[in-house]
Amino acid sequence: MSAQDSRIYLASGSPRRREILTGMGVSLERIHADIDESVLPGEDAITYTERLAREKAAAGWQVVQQCGLPERPLLAADTTVVQDGEIFGKPADEADARRMLQAFSGRSHQAVTSVAVRQGDHVEVRTSVTHVTFKPLGEDEIQRYIDSGEPFDKAGAYGIQGRAAVFITRIDGSYSGVMGLPIHETAQILGNFGFQFP
Repeated sequence: MSAQDSRIYLASGSPRRREILTGMGVSLERIHADIDESVLPGEDAITYTERLAREKAAAGWQVVQQCGLPERPLLAADTTVVQDGEIFGKPADEADARRMLQAFSGRSHQAVTSVAVRQGDHVEVRTSVTHVTFKPLGEDEIQRYIDSGEPFDKAGAYGIQGRAAVFITRIDGSYSGVMGLPIHETAQILGNFGFQFP
């Protein structure tokens, strides 16, 4: 199937993932699939994001079946940020966002995104790990960023494609993976489901 006539289900409400897939030439239909995103005891970042991507794909596929929708590939993804073994999800409040940004100040951390594609019982998962380095941040910079409202729906309390881009001195890995959907890994998996790129 060519990218022009491709169509998938997207089990994510993320406008960034929708934008990336559209840019790849993939048409999509959003499926609502909520799951418990709590970290399990002893779970590392890669195990966590891969589990959540699989669970989101399973929940989305259940919706497809229950609603009697046409069978086509369903994509789900999960992104988290990890530093020194600590997983940083979406901040609970302003104080939590400040704690995360202070932790990243002048240091490197990893953005981990896992992508799962499911059709029937066939599921494939790929994971991208990107190293991100922040400049030292002043308290006034952190406060202005928090006041912008941008940190609150993002793992690690920042978006690389938004105002926090000015904090980042270096990335080693996938820029789109930090945004929430690594293009290379996504194209690899969708290619195994019959999609062709570019």
